[in-house]
Amino acid sequence: MSKKKEELSGEELGQMLLDSVRQMKAGKVARTQQVEQNDVVAARMAGGLSQSEFAQALGISVRTLQEWEQGRRSPSGAARTLIGIAARHPQIIVEAVRVG
Repeated sequence: MSKKKEELSGEELGQMLLDSVRQMKAGKVARTQQVEQNDVVAARMAGGLSQSEFAQALGISVRTLQEWEQGRRSPSGAARTLIGIAARHPQIIVEAVRVG
């Protein structure tokens, strides 16, 4: 396209938008983004727990869990061990939430 964005007429812009919608509906995408789950998210999801339930089971705040899941902070020590147990044996964590 040789015209600058600000030089497009309303009709041209509308046509570009319609073309884009048609491409999206046809499954034609320019790029895709793959987001990998970290091990904290995977452990929580293995038990089918919400963030608040998983945080309660680990004895941490929801905010701390969110920081771990988003990769801004990393669990250490006992928390890392509990997450490993939760990943391998999710039923134990689910049971802890339901009992506690």
